Amino acid sequence: MQPGWNRNPPTDPESCHGQTFDRMLNPGQEASIETPGFFMQIAEAAGGSEHAVLSLTDIPDIRVGHVTDPVGITGCTVVLCEAGAVASGEVRGAAPGTRETDLLHPGALVQHAHAVLLAGGSAFGLAAADGVVRYLEERGIGFDAVVARVPIVPSAVIFDLAIGDPRARPDTAMGYEACVRATAEPVDEGSVGAGAGATVGKALGMDRAMKGGIGSWCVRLPGGPSVGALVVVNAYGDVVDEGTGDILAGARGPDGRFAGTSQVLRTGAPGMPFGGNTTLAVVVTTAALTKAQAWRLAVQGHAGFSRAIVPSHTLYDGDTVFVLATGRHEIGAGQSQELIQIGEATAEAVAEAVRRAVRAAKGLGGIPGRADLAGRG
Repeated sequence: MQPGWNRNPPTDPESCHGQTFDRMLNPGQEASIETPGFFMQIAEAAGGSEHAVLSLTDIPDIRVGHVTDPVGITGCTVVLCEAGAVASGEVRGAAPGTRETDLLHPGALVQHAHAVLLAGGSAFGLAAADGVVRYLEERGIGFDAVVARVPIVPSAVIFDLAIGDPRARPDTAMGYEACVRATAEPVDEGSVGAGAGATVGKALGMDRAMKGGIGSWCVRLPGGPSVGALVVVNAYGDVVDEGTGDILAGARGPDGRFAGTSQVLRTGAPGMPFGGNTTLAVVVTTAALTKAQAWRLAVQGHAGFSRAIVPSHTLYDGDTVFVLATGRHEIGAGQSQELIQIGEATAEAVAEAVRRAVRAAKGLGGIPGRADLAGRG
């Protein structure tokens, strides 16, 4: 057990759970597939608030568990799908830390995964996946390799060693405990689990950065599948508002106001010491997809990063998207339009989860969260 690891962390009374989707069309504006929030708007029009699925765990058969070390400022998060789900993914960042990602390629033998593990601790944190594997093995869950059932647990890590205690890393025990804590309740967001040590806006150094964290969002297409996302936001760039483009969290200038990472880069950013960045996403859909189709959703998930993070996919980022398709909703043969809708809903769910992460993040390790800088901009 890592120092400071609290087995019973307090609940957050300021959690974003239960908020309604508050993006509205401007007067006279007509909704289209390009309108921010389009799929949530058509879902609400189809049946009211019960169609607004606000968390990844509103998707059946999905549970999420966090373990947070508030002293070391790190942690891990597991997404459990013990019944198995068609799995794929896409690594687009130039500095990833991953495990079991090769088998996600559409041409690989194994079709299903049973969990996804996200963790802090850089490469050291991949050890937490061993705890998830042990938890699943004890329950007889895994790929049938004849002589044993082998749990398939794709994993990825963020670099958070520059905040908190660099000797504190998620380990096997924390990965196992995250599974024990996994629940179908709304996902805790902000500075928890794998997002405990996440930061954003590091172009001017860590002392000018802000807290990132974990966010979750889900969209249900009317009469169709649900698409949800859980994102760990630990980006080099800034997180921006979907409607105005205003910075929600990012690099701050000497006066404490947002400097704008793109502007800093255009005018010649000072040499930045290695800070480590990566945004990770787990996308889950109830659609019945092939592995190749799941991979296409992972590509769309990266489009969600680009909508909410400016810039994204830099040389300093290890951006990775995992996709799990549970197969509850059949897609008709030749239904390319429905696949396009699912892809757009994926991008929207990922982008909204990114924004929710920084809105919920609390300051830790001397790095302020958005709430700590209210009134500045």
